[in-house]
Amino acid sequence: MQLIEQAGGQCVLFPAIAIEPPADPHAAALLLHEIASFDFSIFVSANAVEQAFVLAPGLARGLRTVFAVGTATARALQSHGVAEIIVPEEAADSEALLRLPQLQDVRDRHALIISGEGGRGLLLETLEERGAHVQRAECYRRARPSGDAGDLIAQWEKGQIDAVVAMSAQTLDNLWELIGERGRTLLLATPVFVPHSRIAEAATRHGVIDVAITDAGDEGVVRGLSAWFALR
Repeated sequence: MQLIEQAGGQCVLFPAIAIEPPADPHAAALLLHEIASFDFSIFVSANAVEQAFVLAPGLARGLRTVFAVGTATARALQSHGVAEIIVPEEAADSEALLRLPQLQDVRDRHALIISGEGGRGLLLETLEERGAHVQRAECYRRARPSGDAGDLIAQWEKGQIDAVVAMSAQTLDNLWELIGERGRTLLLATPVFVPHSRIAEAATRHGVIDVAITDAGDEGVVRGLSAWFALR
């Protein structure tokens, strides 16, 4: 939001994901308190970072080699005092992380993935295929909030929404459910900006035609928005 406003835009914030405690916080906390025994750890999102430090406030002291999926995750780690973080520069996804040279030869190494419940299994499966011993600390779960979309739809119908930004496929799926038929008609007529092809696929499943895939991260999204509106 700050970056969009710095670029001259105005934001309407409509949270479409609620972050809640995991089904078994004790199991996640036990793994996090043993993090010093793992050769390396992977944090998959900023939410994973924040919720992990809720479950294990002294986590930073036990971290050894640390990987982050994307710069937002790395910034969240830095805010908790983690200085040395390995993060892919080309993209903010599991595929980019798995292309890092440090994760090619991981045979017999012990890894901990810090994530939310569910989600993709690509990281765990690929690292195990490469010979690593992998465990996963599920530190939170994503839920659909019960927010009222009435004010959002009213602004939209007045022409005050020129673009929609969705930072995950689940965000977009939840938005679709929360806005109802009136909102869906508006969404289908509005350009949607997303930082990854998987989110674009979710938009296409809902019938959205005008979808722009930007560069990764918050900065990449704002560059995409700025470039699009500069042509209008």
